[in-house]
Amino acid sequence: MNTNKQLWTEEIKADSSLFSVNFKELWHYRDLLLMLLKRDFITFYKQTILGPIWFFVQPILTSLIYVVLFGQVARLSTDGLPQIAFYLAGITIWNYFSDSLVKTSSVFQSNASIFGKVYFPRLIMPLSIVFSGLLKFGVQFLLFIAVVLYYTFIDKTIQPNLWVLMTPFLVLLMAGFALGLGMIFSSMTTKYKDLSFLLAFGIQLYMYATPVVYPISAMPEQYRWIVNANPLTGIFECFRYGYLGSGHFEPSSLIFTSLFVIILLFVGVITFNKVEKGFMDSI
Repeated sequence: MNTNKQLWTEEIKADSSLFSVNFKELWHYRDLLLMLLKRDFITFYKQTILGPIWFFVQPILTSLIYVVLFGQVARLSTDGLPQIAFYLAGITIWNYFSDSLVKTSSVFQSNASIFGKVYFPRLIMPLSIVFSGLLKFGVQFLLFIAVVLYYTFIDKTIQPNLWVLMTPFLVLLMAGFALGLGMIFSSMTTKYKDLSFLLAFGIQLYMYATPVVYPISAMPEQYRWIVNANPLTGIFECFRYGYLGSGHFEPSSLIFTSLFVIILLFVGVITFNKVEKGFMDSI
C-alpha cells in the first residue's frame, strides 16, 4: 500500500467565518501588497510632465482658492490663524481621507479582472489603497510642515504644541474610517452600482459637514451639534490645535471617534468577507 501523502503549501477554503481576518495570510502576501503600492505610485504619474510634483501643486492651488473664496469673499473666520496655514491643514488630511474612501469603495469593480484569475486575500486590495495614499499624504504633509515652520519661526503667528505627537494616531483613525466605510460601499456597489455616484456626490457634501474650511467657532450655536456629531471633527480639530495652536479641541471627541472607527471596521470586514465569496456573479 502506498502511504505517501502529497503535502500542500497552500489550502484555499471557502468556509471561512465572516468575522475572521487571517492576519498570517495577509503577512504572507506582503510582497503583493508592496507590488501594488509601487504600481499605484508609478503608473499614475509616469506619463505626467510634472510627476510627483502634482502632490504639491494640488494642495497649494486648492488652498489659494479657499483663501480667495472662503477667506476674502465669504470672510469665514479662521480663529485668527494665517489663512493659508489654516486651509492647508484641513486640505492635507481631507485629501488623504477622501481619496482613500473613493478608491476603496470601487475596489471590487476596478479589480474584477484580477480577482477572477488568481487567488490572494481580497483584503490586500483595499489595504494597498489605504497604504498607497500614505505616500501622497506624506509628501503633502511635508509641504504643510514647511508652512508651519515658516509661521512659527519667521512670521511667529502660530504656536504648535505637544498634541502634534498624536499625528500617527489621527492618521490611523482616518485610514480606519476610510477603509471601513469604503469596504461597505464596495460590497454594496457590486449589486447597486448607483451607490458609486451617490458616494461621489455625498463626499463633497460631507466635506462641508466637517471643519475643513471653517472652525467650529464659526458655526451658529444651534447647528454646532451637527458638526460635533461628525466622527471626523475630533481628528481635524486635534490636528489644527496641535500644529497651529488654536481651536476648540475636546480630547473626549477622539474617544468617540475611536469607538466609531472600531465599529465601522468591524461592520466593513463582515460585509467585505460576505460579498467577496460570490461577487463575481454580480459584477
